Amino acid sequence: QVQLVESGGGLVQAGGSLRLSCAASGSIFSINTMGWFRQAPGKAREFVAGSTRNGDSTFYADSVKGRFTISRDNAKITVYLQMNRLKPEDTAVYYCAASRTIGAIATTLNYDYWGQGTQVTVSS
Repeated sequence: QVQLVESGGGLVQAGGSLRLSCAASGSIFSINTMGWFRQAPGKAREFVAGSTRNGDSTFYADSVKGRFTISRDNAKITVYLQMNRLKPEDTAVYYCAASRTIGAIATTLNYDYWGQGTQVTVSS
């Protein structure tokens, strides 16, 4: 089993920045892909960003490309999401996810483990 714990959410004004962290523990040797998803009220959970095991390949949703950056610290078994130039439409609960396989990185079904989520609220 793998446990994921997110932190770093909060309230920020539009144009501001936040950095989310996700610390993994447990059977971390089994982790390959790690990703961030978000879910706004009344909407489906959507892909935000993903990273392969070594962090050499990263992927982003079009809506965040150029503003968000995903990175991994494999020594600390932590994945980060740096969010810049935040917009009110970025408001959501953000979830960290980990997968044992290398698959469809933007698909929720590809992920085996999920964190509890952290709220990000961007005011206009």
